[in-house]
Amino acid sequence: MTIKHAQDQVDQWIKTIGVRYFSELTNMAILTEEVGELARIMARTYGDQSFKEGESPDQLADEMADVLWVLMCLANQTGVDLTEAFERTIQKKTNRDADRHAGNPKLKN
Repeated sequence: MTIKHAQDQVDQWIKTIGVRYFSELTNMAILTEEVGELARIMARTYGDQSFKEGESPDQLADEMADVLWVLMCLANQTGVDLTEAFERTIQKKTNRDADRHAGNPKLKN
């Protein structure tokens, strides 16, 4: 599946099952909430916190997908083609960081 196809699927789902998009501000708040849920699992899986009763590291992929879903909603609402934006980001990082990380002693094994 391409990013474009995923954006189209989200849009179709919203228009047929979800009735309509939430407002951009509401979706931004939901995105923040979803990132927090992802952060909680990351902190408990890879950090120093332990899981509470009923919490599970098995939810990691689902939380990542929830973040992606809401991000695609926001992109659709604001007219952002995430494929084009992501390609520009890869180029920007490639140009900017071509030698930056290779020379970082913190990243040497």
